[in-house]
Amino acid sequence: MEFWTGIRADPVTIAGRAVEIEQGGWDGLLVPDSQSLVADTYVLLAVAAGATSTLKIGTGVTNPYTRNAAITASAIASVQAVSGGRAVLGVGRGDSSLAHLGYAPASPAYFERFLARVQAYLRGERVAFEPAAEEGIRPVDDLHLAGSPEESRLRWLDPMLPKVPVDVAASGPKVIRTAALTAERLTFALGADPERLSWAVDTARTARAEAGLDPDDLSFGCYIPFVTHPDAGVARSLNAVGVATLSRFLVMHGRPTALVDDESKAELERLAAGYDMKDHGAGAAKHRNVLSQGFADAFGIAGTPDQCIERVKELEGLGLDRIKVIPALSEEPADLDDVVLSRTTMQNEVIPGLRGQPSPVRARGHAPSA
Repeated sequence: MEFWTGIRADPVTIAGRAVEIEQGGWDGLLVPDSQSLVADTYVLLAVAAGATSTLKIGTGVTNPYTRNAAITASAIASVQAVSGGRAVLGVGRGDSSLAHLGYAPASPAYFERFLARVQAYLRGERVAFEPAAEEGIRPVDDLHLAGSPEESRLRWLDPMLPKVPVDVAASGPKVIRTAALTAERLTFALGADPERLSWAVDTARTARAEAGLDPDDLSFGCYIPFVTHPDAGVARSLNAVGVATLSRFLVMHGRPTALVDDESKAELERLAAGYDMKDHGAGAAKHRNVLSQGFADAFGIAGTPDQCIERVKELEGLGLDRIKVIPALSEEPADLDDVVLSRTTMQNEVIPGLRGQPSPVRARGHAPSA
């Protein structure tokens, strides 16, 4: 199983952080595409690519609205070129990037059309023009040229590089089914509950089988708010914002779209009513306290290294190829030391422990507390 981590670095620090992540044993690095909250994702990914040699890199995630499908495909294909084939296009319906422009997430139908177009561009295919989506944009025919393009295509793609795989972030059945038929990868934004993840995998595999496609050709993963620390209480506190941020995707429009019980449904509806997008991803966000600790413990993974290893082992057998970690977020500047410790504990104990590798920290007699 691969382990990816998301970061919110800036153009100055991204190279150093990418090197640390690669040397720390991670398989992949994710950079969000949210123009009002972080610097440009493709600039950051290109810098990270130049600073590393084996680390996979991808958007975590982009959306179907803020960039035309041709622009998105061209940008990630450029990262594919400079990284030597290590890029992945992570894409979802949109959240904070659209909210900071005054919009809600794209509809499933809009998202499906975008996926079809971006995949065609990434395959180097010819793509038919679409009608102008914005007032004031006229068709090229209005120029009355002697000749003009009749369709769109990325003419510069290097045929020696593999196609960039598309990895859809999904939580509800509509997007899961769409992704199952359109993307190479599907990563569920459903937390760490084995029953919910099993439902999602079955939904995707059934959709492919009904369409006459091989279910085994689709790769699965999951996003999980995941914090480890020698003190389990500190780990839970540092995981609170990640739990609130990810679990809101189950209830973005006020009612849950995924498999949830009545108790979880009530928790999620309370979160939807109390979520402040102005504090999206902020360590001190007030919505970090909306969910009960019981819900947070089930939805995320937080605890000592041994506790976290056991939780991940519960997910074995579900057919997951990767975990994309939503890492620790601090509530106060004074917590930064604990954030760093959680990062090093993950790299030095949890990832090696899951891979059957020796832990240098345990060799020195590290004593975790419950």
